[in-house]
Amino acid sequence: MKEMSGRKQGVASPCAACKLLRRRCSQDCVFAPYFPADQPHKFASVHKVFGASNVNKMLQELPVEQRGDAVSSMVYEANARVRDPVYGCVGAISSLQQQIDLLRTQLALAQAEVAHMRMRHFSSTSMSSQPENASPSSSKLLIPSQTKSFFSMDMVDSLWSC
Repeated sequence: MKEMSGRKQGVASPCAACKLLRRRCSQDCVFAPYFPADQPHKFASVHKVFGASNVNKMLQELPVEQRGDAVSSMVYEANARVRDPVYGCVGAISSLQQQIDLLRTQLALAQAEVAHMRMRHFSSTSMSSQPENASPSSSKLLIPSQTKSFFSMDMVDSLWSC
């Protein structure tokens, strides 16, 4: 027997929604293509958060080509609501945003430390390569090729773009 959209041809195998709702699954069941019998957890979480009637209404109001994406979104939101009943997806997004902010701060600190270390290395190599008889004022002059190699990274933009 061939399987088409989660149902076996010739045998009335109910979709996950109809199984959970304990009703007969008709051939034109709106849930069957999106909640196959082998994935009962998908409909269970969606039903718990949105309710079968509301999901049915939402799916019927959408064009067929958009229903798959809508079901994916509902499943994602429902799973997030089960984990975090108050904030749902927003809680997950907020947590990720805080992690991004922390990592950006750590990156900026690391970049500043690299710049500081390069500056120390640059000043120590320029002092050691300076002739003994050179005047103190000549040690403050920088050769353009040296400044270009040191400032090749645009540190200002990377530090303040956060």
